[in-house]
Amino acid sequence: MAAVDLTTHPGHLARRLQQAHHLLWNTMVSEEVTSPQFAVLNALVSEPNRLDQRTVGERVGLDRSTIAEVISRLGRRGLLDKVRDPQDGRRFLLRLTDDGLRVHRKLAVRTARMNQVFLAPLSADEQAVFFDLVRRVADAAEGLRNPVEPAAVPS
Repeated sequence: MAAVDLTTHPGHLARRLQQAHHLLWNTMVSEEVTSPQFAVLNALVSEPNRLDQRTVGERVGLDRSTIAEVISRLGRRGLLDKVRDPQDGRRFLLRLTDDGLRVHRKLAVRTARMNQVFLAPLSADEQAVFFDLVRRVADAAEGLRNPVEPAAVPS
């Protein structure tokens, strides 16, 4: 049996991209705040005092157990608080603390620099195509996580 060409396997390439991203993140952005944690901070900056935990998870593409852990860690670090929703006393909204806002501002600058390094092999036009294609695949993959109907498995 011949070896499989893994350069034609999207999962293999996605893993290699993730490894490169992780390395750049830890060296250029933060060893303390992870990329998913930054995504949560960013969502809360984008829609201040309006999002609950479930909605933040949906916005940043994290499942329920992962978002719960991320929120817990950010809360323990003093970067966000849970406050009762004034319109619905059963619901808790997430709010960035002053420290959370400061961390977000600092990391936003660093992520911009990291992204320039990460995408340096591509021209501006290629970067636009890259983002379009990756978004389309990622959006389609979201449907695989929560399918409306069970997907048929090819035999």
